Amino acid sequence: MAKVLMKGNEAIGEAAIRAGCKNYFAYPITPQSEVAEYLVKRLPEVDGVFLQGESEVAVGYMIFGAAGAGERVMTTSSSPGISLMSEAISYIAAAQCPAVFVNIVRCGPGLGGILPAQGDYFQATKGGGHGDYHLLVLAPDGVQEAVEMTMQAFTLAEKYRGPVMILGDGLIGQMMEPVEFPEDLATAPSNKDDWATNGMATRKSKKRNLVKSLYLDPTELNAHNLNLKAKYDRMKQEEIQFEAYNADADYKVLITSYGTMSRVCRTAIDLLKEEGIEVAMLRPKTLFPFPEKAVFEAATKKSCKSVISIEMSMGQMVEDVERCVKGQRPVEFYGECGGDIPSPEKIIDIIKAMI
Repeated sequence: MAKVLMKGNEAIGEAAIRAGCKNYFAYPITPQSEVAEYLVKRLPEVDGVFLQGESEVAVGYMIFGAAGAGERVMTTSSSPGISLMSEAISYIAAAQCPAVFVNIVRCGPGLGGILPAQGDYFQATKGGGHGDYHLLVLAPDGVQEAVEMTMQAFTLAEKYRGPVMILGDGLIGQMMEPVEFPEDLATAPSNKDDWATNGMATRKSKKRNLVKSLYLDPTELNAHNLNLKAKYDRMKQEEIQFEAYNADADYKVLITSYGTMSRVCRTAIDLLKEEGIEVAMLRPKTLFPFPEKAVFEAATKKSCKSVISIEMSMGQMVEDVERCVKGQRPVEFYGECGGDIPSPEKIIDIIKAMI
């Protein structure tokens, strides 16, 4: 299939349609509003539904309703908008309904700014809403991966019956890159008749399906949460994705980075290599589940003397990196979070100072 030049936000919208999503509810917020602008025109062409909610709170529960009926459904937003959806996301996770949330992250906290950032790592990977739950979180490094991960997200949401999040910074939403849409990622919806509230007549059944998150009996609630935990443990066994860059070299420094920040780090690694300085990078593609074993093994390679987490935040993923390294190597951090993205030259200076 030929590649087509598309803006990241628009490519995400098209990827969702090609994955079989015909339900999109959203509320505009920079820097992801082009997803809605694209889908308001595109969805009617495939008999889909676009509805702008009166707020992100309302959108969250629109998603819950469609997901509970077993429909493929997605929303996109940016940092403060995801915060407003967090209560609904917790309900969706507890009720075990598949849904896809895309967060094109902007600077924070508060209103912050509209430029790219990675300050929502904690929000995405540690829950975000109330209670014991996780999102499966995918982190693309560009428009092509954003397309692929959006298409994968619907399959994963249905496999685990829960919400999946695409965590991309504002640059991914706004940049234009050539992309292609793989056909093999557009899987058919899984069998939903066992649980979805899609109507007894529809599924030709006399059994009523109930979607709920309320468990007043403590024994029943504990069992429910243990069931959810077993699902998250299964994700850790089956869904971890990462990229190891220049990992075959005898590197002295290991960089951990994700998203578009990792692309800057990749350029810095290539330039350092030309100077005879070997540096490697471990890039998580799934932020939850986190590639714990891969980080530990890369950090404890005999030639590796130290690790540095480079992020567009004040230090969030670095806590998971420290946990994985288990004190076997010193872990340092560098980050910026005002919207400016550190240059390869800045990364090179930091690495040279470490060495």
